Amino acid sequence: MANMKYHEIDVELTDKEKKELEKADAGSVLYDNESPEMTVEMLREFKAMGQKNRAKQTASIRLSEKARRFSESYGKGYTSFLSRLIDAALDDATLVRKCL
Repeated sequence: MANMKYHEIDVELTDKEKKELEKADAGSVLYDNESPEMTVEMLREFKAMGQKNRAKQTASIRLSEKARRFSESYGKGYTSFLSRLIDAALDDATLVRKCL
């Protein structure tokens, strides 16, 4: 099975949400023809598909201390996280106008 990364996020869950998470955690994964268990090779191909169309450019930007600490808290790969965050923000015209 592939390694998964989890980040701790400090949020308050309702009792109902906690019970749903406990139930999901106790359950087992069900695979079928439409959703088979992925092999290591399948996972590599899946990852490659997502990276194929990613033409990255190197850029220097100035970050606030808050932005630097927040992004680095996600560990290795935080620059990719920042890139995806910026891409998502650029798709939100209201947010772009707000930040001009």
